[in-house]
Amino acid sequence: MLTEKKPITIWVDGCFDMMHAGHSNALRQAKLMGDILIVGVHSDAEILYNKGPTVMNEKERYEAVRACKWVDKVVENAPYFTTVELLKENDCDFCVHGDDITTLADGTDCYQAVKDAGLYKECKRTEGVSTTDIVGRMLLMSKEHLRKGPVNKKDPLEQFIAQFRNNKPIRPTDKVVYVDGGFDLFHVGHVQFLKKVKKECDYLIVGIHDDLVVNKVKGSNYPIMTLKERAMGVLACRYVDDIVLGAPYSVDKEVLSQFHHVDYVYHGSTTIDGDVNGENPYEYPISKGIFRVLESPLPDLQTDGIINRIIENRKLYEERNRRKEGKAKVELEMERIEKSEKKY
Repeated sequence: MLTEKKPITIWVDGCFDMMHAGHSNALRQAKLMGDILIVGVHSDAEILYNKGPTVMNEKERYEAVRACKWVDKVVENAPYFTTVELLKENDCDFCVHGDDITTLADGTDCYQAVKDAGLYKECKRTEGVSTTDIVGRMLLMSKEHLRKGPVNKKDPLEQFIAQFRNNKPIRPTDKVVYVDGGFDLFHVGHVQFLKKVKKECDYLIVGIHDDLVVNKVKGSNYPIMTLKERAMGVLACRYVDDIVLGAPYSVDKEVLSQFHHVDYVYHGSTTIDGDVNGENPYEYPISKGIFRVLESPLPDLQTDGIINRIIENRKLYEERNRRKEGKAKVELEMERIEKSEKKY
């Protein structure tokens, strides 16, 4: 009689502050190494001691990780130092982390214990996307991330978007709902709204406005995240079935006719900004009787509010970024030494 093969259970841990494309891609890569993915998320106190203040509080970070479609279980208040005992407690076969070194406040490698025990594996870090970088964009009010350079056919984010897609077809019997927005700094407010919408349909399509559209409506240096970064955040959400990349601001017949059928267009109970002509962008679905307003579960948690948290505590976050840069130099040197030792 054949015995059932034990599933491979993987442990990943981290801060997951302002959950972004880099976090989601690491979790996707980790899940490919086994069957069950358990994610430990550090508390605010642990992160403050070892790294600096978080932008999102621990409850927001726990929920953001739970919403990621590759995550099977979240362990709250996970220790910053990953031990063999921690893996055993959670019945994990090994730990996965990006190919960079992360240190404690005293400079110790957070994963040294599991490395020494042979229970450590690496995944590729997503270059150019980090919480430090995103916070920096807000502090500097920079528009550099929005500047269109020459088309890069080898843009890794293009490849990741393809890997993040579900490629799930719409069935004729599916109740299909379309929602749209900027989804900048994709956060728990967005997640809870999409979760609520998904309870009312079988197939959820999310239209994501391009950078130019968001900037015209919001001004300043919005969006903080580029279209591709925002798309990866939305695609990583377990409640989303498909996206429209660079969706127009006004929902018209052309947008909706891309799909087999769309039964309803939903919007949260937040303010609807007019288009460039001051018109209601939902005029078409309203005229067809398919527009619905759904009460926003977390109306007070919006992108502007998150930016205000950083601006109001500017000195704290500037110091955090300075500390992080200094710490990163030490970690890079440790990484260089570790890699050179592996050669011999």
